Amino acid sequence: MTPGEQLEQYTLQCPQEVLIVTAKIGTEPDEVMIFRGFSSSLMRPTSPDPDVPVLPKDAVIETIDRLQAPYLPEQPQYLAQGISWPEFQPLLAAVGLGRMDL
Repeated sequence: MTPGEQLEQYTLQCPQEVLIVTAKIGTEPDEVMIFRGFSSSLMRPTSPDPDVPVLPKDAVIETIDRLQAPYLPEQPQYLAQGISWPEFQPLLAAVGLGRMDL
């Protein structure tokens, strides 16, 4: 399971959270919102086909912000900001989604 898929699964198990992921895809920066199992790029077009990953396997996750759902852009309620991928691992493990991309 790719990191993007793990994060989508995390939001299915934690529907009260929205994740905003800052990543690099190749040399291009991207920002992806993940909520209830779905990902959408905030910087580029997102495919309507849910089988096309928004965060490809080779994406480098830089930071993850956890926000309270529902997401209100004018009043975001942050639970945590700037979490690195290694720092997010215990949260994945807590919902049974430990590192599966090795």
